[in-house]
Amino acid sequence: MTAAASSRTSSDPRRAPAAPGRPRLDWRIRFAALSAVWGFSFLLIKVGTEAYAPFQVTLGRLFFGTAVLAVAMSVRRQRMPRSLRTWGHLTVAAFLLNALPFSLFAYSELTIPSTLAGICNATSPLWGMVLSVVALSEDRPTRRRVAGLGIGFLGVLTVLGAWQGFSGLDVGGTAMALLASLSYPVGWIYVRRTLAGSSHSNLSLMGAQLLLATVQLAVVTPLFTTMPTSFPVVPLLAVVALGALGTGFALLVQYGLVHEVGPTTAQMVTYFIPVIATAAGVLVLGEQLSWNTPVGALIVLAGAALTQSRAKPRAATMVAGPRTEGSAAEPESAGEPATAAAPPVATQAEDAAVRLPDAPSPVKAPAPQP
Repeated sequence: MTAAASSRTSSDPRRAPAAPGRPRLDWRIRFAALSAVWGFSFLLIKVGTEAYAPFQVTLGRLFFGTAVLAVAMSVRRQRMPRSLRTWGHLTVAAFLLNALPFSLFAYSELTIPSTLAGICNATSPLWGMVLSVVALSEDRPTRRRVAGLGIGFLGVLTVLGAWQGFSGLDVGGTAMALLASLSYPVGWIYVRRTLAGSSHSNLSLMGAQLLLATVQLAVVTPLFTTMPTSFPVVPLLAVVALGALGTGFALLVQYGLVHEVGPTTAQMVTYFIPVIATAAGVLVLGEQLSWNTPVGALIVLAGAALTQSRAKPRAATMVAGPRTEGSAAEPESAGEPATAAAPPVATQAEDAAVRLPDAPSPVKAPAPQP
């Protein structure tokens, strides 16, 4: 997920016209591609950690993701931010939204299936709602959202097999995956409070944030790992694909979707990620799947969807007088954020019930990038 989620504002991102003279691939195709790329990211992490240390997988992912954004910035003639204050806040955002969750997911998949990691990623909206209520005084919970929170965590307990005493579950790996999912809304809240309204472009902030996360991992990785003695091709290609496609390319696609169809539609990718991650883990990696895993995942997604819902505007607000389309008095549609970009990496994303960036007015977060 990226800090750019809350940096720019727009009266209605859903109505933004496509650039003239540039044929654009139908957004549904791009949406499906984004779902597939992020869904397969957990499989790629699993394959990568078979030959490389988790920190090395994360460093490679960030390096290749940053490279893709650097090329995009060069093509679009975008510059990095110049403000030291912005770089300082982006350093924290890079840790909370990239370096920390990416590393935690990589470590978690040493001991848990990629299917479980993908499902844990879907809990970000649940954590986001809890944190937003605590940290954002303007974000008041509704009965529907509270119900969604309860349903979502019931789904988590179902996935983990709580009635069996969590038998056969690796507690450490699962805890790291859940902590990674928690890191996203923490980062979104920080971004909202520090970078909302930034004059820098989303691409500029995304590129700077991933660059900082890459530097962070470049410092940490040599301290905890040794240089690989061999470079198996398949795990290496998995890391390259994870960074170039699952991070760099996916962020560009996600923000394109947010700009074209709006953050509410774009963030629906969140609900496809665990489904694809589960299918990939079972069909490609041969991971075992018990009945409670898909059932619990569906319950988690249902709860997450409820936490994203907002009450419709009261009838009284409709009699305040005539309004022009897009006027300031026009009430937001259900769950519709007020920013143009909703990562970012990501998401992704960006999704959570944070109603901030990854959410000012309130803004819904983008889908958390796996």
